[in-house]
Amino acid sequence: MAFRLACEPANAPQMLEPQPARGFPPSLFASSIFYGGMVCIAGVLGNKQVALGPLAVEAGIFAFLLLVVTSSAMAELHGREMANRLVQIGFVPLIASLLLSILVLAAPAAPEMDPARRDAFQLIMSGTPRIWLGGIVAYGISQTLNVTIFSAMKGREGGRLLWLRAGAASVLSQIVDTLLFVTIAFLGVFPVGKLLVGQMTAKVVLSALLVPALIYLFVALGRRLDRA
Repeated sequence: MAFRLACEPANAPQMLEPQPARGFPPSLFASSIFYGGMVCIAGVLGNKQVALGPLAVEAGIFAFLLLVVTSSAMAELHGREMANRLVQIGFVPLIASLLLSILVLAAPAAPEMDPARRDAFQLIMSGTPRIWLGGIVAYGISQTLNVTIFSAMKGREGGRLLWLRAGAASVLSQIVDTLLFVTIAFLGVFPVGKLLVGQMTAKVVLSALLVPALIYLFVALGRRLDRA
């Protein structure tokens, strides 16, 4: 070794040892995949209305509540900035799925396709530009608001009262989500008063009952993934 070093020129470039890459939290990786899937499926589920007691609500709210849960859990585990990045990246699958749907709808159906299936697909997947715009605007503002409220309350309370932070952020953000989406998509098309009341009531109740427990579950799973 000494002979080798002595024979090398003084200005010879030194070989650097490869540095290990910084670890990517497994919880963030798993949540990003799950979050993208929920963004894409929410619009499809919204084509069905389900009965929750006396209320009829579009089924897409279940996917959107899971988006709230995921972004809040990431804010709890990895901070506000990382949770906001997750929300921003969510625009990619949202817009990509929208553009792909438009492309597929415009493509001619194969002659062998069953006419009933063709017409059902056209009915379910088609939408108006106002509905698409309302979904994009409501998603971006409501999810960012959820992370902002959740993180602001955590700044005052620290790591305590997760259930309160989760419920309050979810309720307020989902009220804003409903106001934005219904107003942009349907105002002037038909009376929206009953729809607004029904959607808000359902989202507030579900946010208060389900979201806190689910965030506890997601945070626990995330911490377990990161420890492993």
